[in-house]
Amino acid sequence: MAFAEVREYQYGDDVRDIDWNVTARFHRPYVKVFEEERELTVMLLIDMSGSQYFGTRGMTKRDMVTEIAATLAFSAIQNNDKIGVVFFTDKIEKYIPPQKGRRHILYIIRELLEFQPQSKYTDVAMAMRFLTQVMSRRCTAFVISDFYDPHPILPAVHQRNDRNCLEHALTIANQKHDVVALQVYDSFAKNLPDVGLLKVADAETGHEMYIDTSNARIRKAHNRYWMHREDELSLCFARSKVDWTSIATNQDYVKQLLLLFRQRS
Repeated sequence: MAFAEVREYQYGDDVRDIDWNVTARFHRPYVKVFEEERELTVMLLIDMSGSQYFGTRGMTKRDMVTEIAATLAFSAIQNNDKIGVVFFTDKIEKYIPPQKGRRHILYIIRELLEFQPQSKYTDVAMAMRFLTQVMSRRCTAFVISDFYDPHPILPAVHQRNDRNCLEHALTIANQKHDVVALQVYDSFAKNLPDVGLLKVADAETGHEMYIDTSNARIRKAHNRYWMHREDELSLCFARSKVDWTSIATNQDYVKQLLLLFRQRS
């Protein structure tokens, strides 16, 4: 229910709806009128950090993120919903307030395709705090990211209110809004290919190193690290009561989204 207007008290009105400030000003009773808010506001929080430019299976993570975001945006406009976007790295790169209309959607799509961030780093928790501050009314917020973030996912032991961790920020945001997390990843980040000596670089820090991918123990250790992070993310989303799904760049993201929406309904 959303506030609509103030009008004079009529016989049968609930006394709990009386606006005492207006009543005192005009010396006769006035009540607040509420109406059901049927239109939905959709916010897209798009990770624009350096790791999004990685890709080995025909498209980069950013390509996949752009397609998913565009699909959600067009779906929102088909339902006559408002749509807004937050581009973030370790800071808010650009905020597009929610609006309706085809011209607004085309503007968002153009920004998705052409926007160049100033930073390469990632801070998802910061983006969630920004959402909580900037959106006064409840919205459905899709966080689209690979969730490669140097900040902790879970709070330290015996410190459940760690403001720097992702879980705390998601919990606060999801109490006010309906938050959905979409993790986009490249399958080689999960399982290293056996291609011999491989030079790799961190897209966000620039750190370079060589990995002997022909060594089975190294490939297993890498996979264990990936699974550990996925377990932490899964626990984080479960504790904060955030619905989520994980989508590889070589998967059909439409099937994954439909499966997620069926589970939510």
